[in-house]
Amino acid sequence: MAGSPRRTAGRRLQLPLLCLLLQGATAILFAVFVRYNHETDAALWHWHNHSNADNEFYFRYPSFQDVHTMIFVGFGFLMVFLQRYGFSSVGFTFLSAAFALQWSTLVQGFFHSFHRGHIHVGVESLLRVKDAGGSMTIHAFGAYFGLVLSRVLYRPQLEKSKHRQGSVYHSDLFAMIGTIFLWIFWPSFNSAPTTLGDGQHRSALNTYYSLTASTLSTFALSALVGRDGRLDMVHIQNAALAGGVVVGTSAEMMLTPFGALVAGFLAGTVSTLGYKFFTPTLESKLKVQDTCGVHNLHGMPGVLGALLGVLVAGLATHEAYGDGLESVFPLLAKGQRSATSQAMHQLFGLFVTLIFASVGGSLGGLLLRLPFLDAPPDSQCYEDQVYWEVPGEHEDLAQGPLRAEELETQA
Repeated sequence: MAGSPRRTAGRRLQLPLLCLLLQGATAILFAVFVRYNHETDAALWHWHNHSNADNEFYFRYPSFQDVHTMIFVGFGFLMVFLQRYGFSSVGFTFLSAAFALQWSTLVQGFFHSFHRGHIHVGVESLLRVKDAGGSMTIHAFGAYFGLVLSRVLYRPQLEKSKHRQGSVYHSDLFAMIGTIFLWIFWPSFNSAPTTLGDGQHRSALNTYYSLTASTLSTFALSALVGRDGRLDMVHIQNAALAGGVVVGTSAEMMLTPFGALVAGFLAGTVSTLGYKFFTPTLESKLKVQDTCGVHNLHGMPGVLGALLGVLVAGLATHEAYGDGLESVFPLLAKGQRSATSQAMHQLFGLFVTLIFASVGGSLGGLLLRLPFLDAPPDSQCYEDQVYWEVPGEHEDLAQGPLRAEELETQA
């Protein structure tokens, strides 16, 4: 399963060199640019005679922990539904997230807190993924970036590995653990970057209500479109989370609890129907292999959420927000932008996101097609043994054809 000696030798060097190169580059950039912010630096904090209880750490770190649980446990285990890809799902999520923490510090620093040649970091800066009133289209970007990349990487020969794209009983059970963790902590994900106080409180509540509604709509639609009225675990694992995605943009706005329920129910419905009807068409007609269903969980609900943000922003008034308007739509509060103009900016943000996702996905796909990156053979995709030491693999190989015949008999 490991492949030819040449391929094995190349794989032995690729990951170490890549990790060392990325870590070395980020370490140099950290040394040159990254400094503690005033709430983290010992001299700066105590120079202003602040009380330790006033430090942003005590307010932000619980959300910081929750988001980590989502990424490392929630998304890691959500993807273990593939019957022979559990190690890779959890392990590579762990690896990529660890690097992303360093890289996001640099990227967010350059965009948000670059000052006098330095990036000032603290817990608050690590959580900041949007400006007040801006569109949170991270889900839509990630989904369509991946879908375009998948189209560029499409190979008809991947049909040889299609049998490994299914799940088994225990893999779906572990994936459901990831779903539960994501469901519980999604309110923290949406509320963490918002302004402390009513905005953060409102974000958490709107997300909770939306998640509950998407869960109910998912169960209802899954049974309605399922064979013999039975539930599909793929729908429950994914579409139940669509409520968290759909309010990503508007969670801190005056969406109202009723609006959150409607948005969540609609998102769960769209996501479930997408899994049932759109995903097969996506692969057969457009040659896009959406193995994890990101278009149904993050793509369509993300776009729907951006449009919801456009609607709610267009309805924003001083009467509805009062003095809180400045924390959500600061330019609107200062009279520098009308509600209609704010809505158009929200809509423009969606278009820019989709353009960047398409271009980025295309370039990423072309990069991954370069021969020296050594993609796994078509017959070995979705297979842990290509990259991991899997318990029992040596015993299977030692027994050779007899073991293979036994497995076929059991199947």
